[in-house]
Amino acid sequence: MIDFQGVSVQVEGYDLEGRPTTTTILSNVTARLVEHRVAVIGANGSGKSTLLKLVNGLMKVSAGTVLVDGLDPARRPKEVRRHVGHVFTDPGAQLIMATPLEEVELSLRASVSHRGERRERALQILADHGLSKVANRSVHALSGGERQLVSLASVLAVQPTIVIADEPTTLLDLRNRILLSRAFDALEQQLVVSTHDLDLASAMDRALLIDDGELIDDGHPDEVIARYRAMMSDRAAAGNPR
Repeated sequence: MIDFQGVSVQVEGYDLEGRPTTTTILSNVTARLVEHRVAVIGANGSGKSTLLKLVNGLMKVSAGTVLVDGLDPARRPKEVRRHVGHVFTDPGAQLIMATPLEEVELSLRASVSHRGERRERALQILADHGLSKVANRSVHALSGGERQLVSLASVLAVQPTIVIADEPTTLLDLRNRILLSRAFDALEQQLVVSTHDLDLASAMDRALLIDDGELIDDGHPDEVIARYRAMMSDRAAAGNPR
């Protein structure tokens, strides 16, 4: 379970004249996420990715609290990261080893000490995700969908209770979006996805709509998405980019 209570995030910076500024990225967000699959939708720059980064301590709150399975990511980040797996938008920023097999083996290193056993387990994880044929292929020779599935497999190797995915289908074609969606459907873990892919969002159990740093809608995906479409259509008609 993920619990956001009165969460705000502000960042300090400077304007073009060098004067200090404060930018609010999230403002007073409260939501308790208990559903199996949750989508976070909203326009670019709305604060979706920041909300997800709070879950495993990649960013910290300026006010309010975040609890992940009862743990505070800001105070106990190592423990929280054992609970939370993070799939990035671009798998190229996540995959660091030469092959999928080595990538999954790396994830298993802390939990499986015996090298032979670790390799056997890694091969089984790859097989579970339909990746056996590419186990020893260079990650640079994989398709975008294969790289994203390898990223997911390496995250699942450490057996998290929660999977966070930040715009995971952005760089994928239709076929690979479908493959990744099916992989998400099969997850036992709680899944929280920030996405512009409204087809993916509609398949979730709940949707949150973030707009200009605020949680403005929360409920059944079909209803939230319909209101989001109407809001964006009105803004487009008015020539408003946000």
